[in-house]
Amino acid sequence: MDILSDNALMLQVKAGDLERMSLLFERHHRALFGFLFHLTQRHEASEDMMQTVFYRMLKYRNSFTDGSNFTGWMYHIARNVLKDQKFGLDSGYDPIGVHEEKIAGGTLADERLEKKQSCQQLYDAMDMLSEGDREILMLNRMKELNYPEISEIMGISQGAARVRVSRAVEELKKIFVKKGIKKDS
Repeated sequence: MDILSDNALMLQVKAGDLERMSLLFERHHRALFGFLFHLTQRHEASEDMMQTVFYRMLKYRNSFTDGSNFTGWMYHIARNVLKDQKFGLDSGYDPIGVHEEKIAGGTLADERLEKKQSCQQLYDAMDMLSEGDREILMLNRMKELNYPEISEIMGISQGAARVRVSRAVEELKKIFVKKGIKKDS
């Protein structure tokens, strides 16, 4: 069976085959929810914003070009939705464990317990980062986007993306040291 790439599916959506958007939703909704939730710490708001991102992908489908990268384009739209909604972190966030399966994309049950504590420590440390540092680490480390994709999404040069990722990683390390969190390696 020939599985179409995300870019090919989006080009079909652009051409009018709107049913193909459901395949893209199935492929990306968990990762997109995780990205939004990690940045807002609000479950309902993240669900709403995820729906808004997919709505905007349909609405602005003509802006997707043959040379575009679907994932980068999707996260660019997500960043705009975040800015539009102006959701910030507050002390009333949902505990990460409540939504762990949705964020992780369905990890195996026997791995959950072991990962839960280390994940919570990471998310707690990331909460202490600036919004910009959190965002760039989410794109690079958790969503595994490369520097060209990040530079396109954030509207910065590739060199600036490298520097910002490096600085954010160093800041995260400082937070771990300050909090006394030890990394198991």
